[in-house]
Amino acid sequence: MERDGQLVFTRRQCYALPERLDLLKGTVIGHRDGYGFLRVEGRKDDLYLSSEQMKTCIHGDQVLAQPLGADRKGRREARIVRVLVPKTSQIVGRYFTDAGVGFVVPDDSRLSFDILIPPEEIMGARMGYVVVVELTQRPTRRTKAVGKIVEVLGDNMGTGMAVDMALRTHEIPYVWPPAVEKQVSGLKEQVPEEAKAGRVDLRSLPLVTIDGEDARDFDDAVYCEKKRGGGWRLWVAIADVSYYVRPGTPLDAEARSRGTSVYFPSQVVPMLPEVLSNGLCSLNPQVDRLCMVCEMTISSKGRLTGYKFYEAVMSSHARLTYTKVWHMLQGDQELREHYAPLVKHIEELHNLYKVLESAREERGGISFESEEAKFIFNAERRIERIEQTQRNDAHKLIEECMILANISAARFVEKAQEPALFRIHDKPTTEAITSFRTVLAELGLELPGGQQAGAA
Repeated sequence: MERDGQLVFTRRQCYALPERLDLLKGTVIGHRDGYGFLRVEGRKDDLYLSSEQMKTCIHGDQVLAQPLGADRKGRREARIVRVLVPKTSQIVGRYFTDAGVGFVVPDDSRLSFDILIPPEEIMGARMGYVVVVELTQRPTRRTKAVGKIVEVLGDNMGTGMAVDMALRTHEIPYVWPPAVEKQVSGLKEQVPEEAKAGRVDLRSLPLVTIDGEDARDFDDAVYCEKKRGGGWRLWVAIADVSYYVRPGTPLDAEARSRGTSVYFPSQVVPMLPEVLSNGLCSLNPQVDRLCMVCEMTISSKGRLTGYKFYEAVMSSHARLTYTKVWHMLQGDQELREHYAPLVKHIEELHNLYKVLESAREERGGISFESEEAKFIFNAERRIERIEQTQRNDAHKLIEECMILANISAARFVEKAQEPALFRIHDKPTTEAITSFRTVLAELGLELPGGQQAGAA
């Protein structure tokens, strides 16, 4: 408990609760100029750590600190009492020598100290090489940091090197543990027949995936049809990852640890091994895949009137892109002929989208339009050009389908009274409201309600 900061051993030779001693537990955020900040969960403002205090800790440490008064600049300060959990991850930097002494300058500017490297620990690194260092002695007020080189990345600062540095600097796992490799080694490229048993067979339903041109995996597929009595029936299918990632398995533990796939401009570090992320859990065209389906009914006015969820087996009828779908809707004859069996279904999706968009406008929904830059790389993985991503109705119709599926899921969870995570936004601060009023005033508008923000 003392190690975790739950108790503090005092000068009176007894234990006390940190809050009784006015102590805070937080994470150190370093600055390249030598000072830093203490970030405490639950507090909006960080506490200032002087360069003298930063000599007792480093960026990333979890510490116990005592809040102090404000300095001459009005910044609320803190004093480090104890380092609870030291930063133990490896550090990426460049190796240099000066007067025969080897040292590494961290690439992360928030680590504002050099690391001495004994001659026997340089691993053959040369002047200017990018290396990975493990600290063997942390810096203090009186001594410098000492470390050993555990990996030499080289000196060619290409795209690959930048990715290698980012992986190590941000502690992104990129190697699969042996237990995970063993678990997935028995998986085949095709879905086993026994896995399809008991599932609804949707292989004849013309579900399609619609993604960007550079998408590497396909998580969801859609299809809709007009109902005889008016309105639509919409299917949204997502890859059934849960069939392959079972609770308590090494694969489950590793996926939890990674949390998400990490996308770099030229490569991806997946949350799941490639046999799953690009194979069995990707809705690739013309192959059987396990999926979870949300089947919905929507009225002619765009109101969600019914839904049901079930496990199914599907076969995507096409891998489409936003650009292709938009061009088809715009009348591109070549594409319409190539995808002739699917054109009427694409048009029906578009009809549904237009009704949903009108319904959104009627209820006062806000549409956020943003511009996104897309980097185009050549064969050497160097930036060839930068293009602006153009959003069109193909992007928006997929967004609306996903929103409807999410609404259905929320209603299902609420009706079943099951616990679920949800995200909220804090009320805006008084300063934010004042700033917003200023902007509105310049537009000739007023914001009623005083300085307190409430529900609209």
